[in-house]
Amino acid sequence: MSKLKHLFFCLLYYGFAQHLPSSNLPIGGVFKKIRFLVCRPLFASCGENVNVEHRAFFYSGNNISIGNNSGIGINANLCGKISIGSDVMMGRDVIIRTCNHCFSRTDIPMTQQGFKEEKPVSISNDVWIADRVIILAGVHVGEGAIIAAGSVVTHDVPSYAVVAGMPAKVIRMRKEISVYEKSNR
Repeated sequence: MSKLKHLFFCLLYYGFAQHLPSSNLPIGGVFKKIRFLVCRPLFASCGENVNVEHRAFFYSGNNISIGNNSGIGINANLCGKISIGSDVMMGRDVIIRTCNHCFSRTDIPMTQQGFKEEKPVSISNDVWIADRVIILAGVHVGEGAIIAAGSVVTHDVPSYAVVAGMPAKVIRMRKEISVYEKSNR
């Protein structure tokens, strides 16, 4: 897509579509469809039946790929190269970041040290990310995982794990993964 066309869709989203009411309202399906049509050209790739909710913020969107039947939650804030699989539920106020500030030098202010190298975030299929979760750079969330509300995810989440806390830790597994399944991943 040309830069001018991309800019047009960014302006359309941030100036209009982002402010439409939530898709949870009685006629919310109309707002969901408008946001989908405006956001689809912004993303690196976008599946079918994707729900970008009210006030979601994702900068230009050109580093985000999202699969079928997935959503970006109300007031979510996504920054960087992020891959979201299919059938992913995302709650309100989720934050996903793929880079961080440099801070190793003490002889100059942190504001002048720049950023660390970006580490993409990947979220597999059939994942539930509850409200106010923070996912940090380089994290991979495995298939079928659940991240409890308010968790801060600093390390990879195994498939079918339920994680919670700050930092998030596995609190239980949704199913046992056989040796055969592990060897085929």
